[in-house]
Amino acid sequence: MAPVWIRRTVIAPAVVLLAFTLLTTLPFWLLIALAVSPLVPGRLRVPRLVFLSVVYLVWDAVALIALAALWVASGFGWKIRGPWFQRAHYVLTGAFLRSLFWFARWSLHLQIDVVGTDPDTAAPGRPEIVVSRHAGPGDSFTLIHALVNWFAREPRIVLKAALQWDPAVDVLLNRLPNRFISPGRTGTATLEQQIGDLATGLDDNDAFVIFPEGGNFTHRRKAGAVARLWSRGLHDLAVKAENLKNLLPPKPGGLFAAIDAAPDAGVIFVAHTGLDRMMSIADVWRELPMDKRLVMRFWSVPPDEVPTGEQERIDWLYDWWARIDTWIDENRPEPRPLWTRPGRQEA
Repeated sequence: MAPVWIRRTVIAPAVVLLAFTLLTTLPFWLLIALAVSPLVPGRLRVPRLVFLSVVYLVWDAVALIALAALWVASGFGWKIRGPWFQRAHYVLTGAFLRSLFWFARWSLHLQIDVVGTDPDTAAPGRPEIVVSRHAGPGDSFTLIHALVNWFAREPRIVLKAALQWDPAVDVLLNRLPNRFISPGRTGTATLEQQIGDLATGLDDNDAFVIFPEGGNFTHRRKAGAVARLWSRGLHDLAVKAENLKNLLPPKPGGLFAAIDAAPDAGVIFVAHTGLDRMMSIADVWRELPMDKRLVMRFWSVPPDEVPTGEQERIDWLYDWWARIDTWIDENRPEPRPLWTRPGRQEA
């Protein structure tokens, strides 16, 4: 990971400059994209990808400018951690996520369906620990968008350190109570202590968000995780992990540290499917121009139903993971066909 001073003084200004350059020359790039478009399958696939890339860069740049303005207004960082400016950063987060998802709905025809006991219907006014599958940045952005804009929650998130390569994410989330971690580089005890500290003091509109898998599902990662369980003599868990089709086996330490630090919080399990295959630019290219439907399912567990014994908690977590895995199998949506003009067929 690049040092903070490089990310803030080199990468962030470069993103702003690149966004300005692309925005002012957008007609030129769109003309090139339109010229190339007939050479590739799909309707306007190249122009859509160019447009989405420019939109995201401009979104990042505008967010950085707004964050710089807040930094100046706070006395050049003097009161940036104060309650008013913390709230201002959550408001800014909501505004920018709303704008991003407006563009996603317009360009990808993205539809989001939410079912189950979400934080509003589970127990209003109660802090929640939100336990989600890890399925790429699209699903993660959607979850945070839902918590901030639909349920008026202030999330505290445990994220991968690599996400700090995105300058707006880097600046914004490092100003709020979140933790960036480097899997494999942080000792288990240290990591659990950090997560416990982050989950301490949750109030009635907070949502602590954690992804127990630690990474996106791949068959190679799953095989490695199962092998580690076998090597540690955890045979029952290894068998349960082998039965998972869509998920990596969960790492319980961080979640249990959060539960211990916030005993009054409920636990909400989240499953989602629909953008699972869109984890990189190459994935976006492959999936365009298909319409997308994301289904998000919430299950709420009251604090008094969370087990207290370590082995009971591990069995409880793996049982929930099996339930989520089954739900994903049953609810993975088929892509909806694009609207086409009469007499035309898509390649």
